[in-house]
Amino acid sequence: MSDIKQKSIRKKKQLPIIIEKDEDNFYVVECPVFEGCYSQGATLDEALKNIREVVELILEEKSNYKILKDYNPSEISLHTITI
Repeated sequence: MSDIKQKSIRKKKQLPIIIEKDEDNFYVVECPVFEGCYSQGATLDEALKNIREVVELILEEKSNYKILKDYNPSEISLHTITI
């Protein structure tokens, strides 16, 4: 598939991310769509920039690009439980 076509598909996709602030006040961010897709940053902006870079690297693998292409949820929600 051409780079232009891949980029146009990527521009149209929105991916869920989970962000947590750890005990050291770093933002830890994960994209649950891809296995092992996580990063961190000292600020929220830095963490978001870093996860975008990780996603771009992950999408260099054809198998991950197929996951992205097939990812079309009708709804996403985040819930927490207390234990």
